[in-house]
Amino acid sequence: MHTPTSQPLAKVPAVTLLFWLIKIAATTLGETGGDAVTMSWLGEAGTQTHANGYLIGTGIFTVLFAFAVWLQLRAKQFNPWLYWFAILASTTVGTTLADFADRSLGIGYSGGSGVLLLLLLGTLWAWKRMLGTVSVASVASPQAEGFYWLTIMCSQTLGTALGDWVADTQGLGYTGGIAIFGGALALVAILYWSKKVSPTLLFWAAFILTRPLGAVLGDFLDKPLASGGLALSRTSATAALLVFVGAAVLLFPQRAAERTH
Repeated sequence: MHTPTSQPLAKVPAVTLLFWLIKIAATTLGETGGDAVTMSWLGEAGTQTHANGYLIGTGIFTVLFAFAVWLQLRAKQFNPWLYWFAILASTTVGTTLADFADRSLGIGYSGGSGVLLLLLLGTLWAWKRMLGTVSVASVASPQAEGFYWLTIMCSQTLGTALGDWVADTQGLGYTGGIAIFGGALALVAILYWSKKVSPTLLFWAAFILTRPLGAVLGDFLDKPLASGGLALSRTSATAALLVFVGAAVLLFPQRAAERTH
């Protein structure tokens, strides 16, 4: 009997409902965790503002993200703990980097979202042009991994700026942002089940949309009541979300991606 030539498994997880639940929780944690460092601990949202709170926070999480990706690149196979550590690091640095660009550099949510969208599309275009596919099932080589994590970094940063743009600049508030991005994800799910649109395209659409959803969810949890939030402690919300992500990874085994998503 003919045995197909074995292909190296991807070093990223198979895309399941559990994957999306953890992803949304992780992106929400990125918002509350990033804000806890820059706004609560470094005082960017208080009267005793640190001169470079967003910049310092970005530096801290950039180092953490670089370390997480380095661990991912050294791993020989998919490891859920390493993968979600890298995702958490990417979403926290995405939060602080977007806030630094939008607020400290003064380019605003609209300008930041536009620049980051161009960077994201450019990264996906270069990935497709050089390797022929942007499928997560192809993330088994160092070059593909490099493009994968660069794309994620761009999408996480874009998500924060986009979420703030919808909630604040457009005046829709946090619940309005949740409805918009949640509805967009529902539409992506419908298109996926219709099987009329490229699953790879829908994967990246959903992956990108979960970040602004997490951003507005995080803001809804920790922003003041007067601003439309629940005024929960950023540190407590971050800790609770971290426990949820850790429990999900521990209790529900995940497998490496084996097909095009």
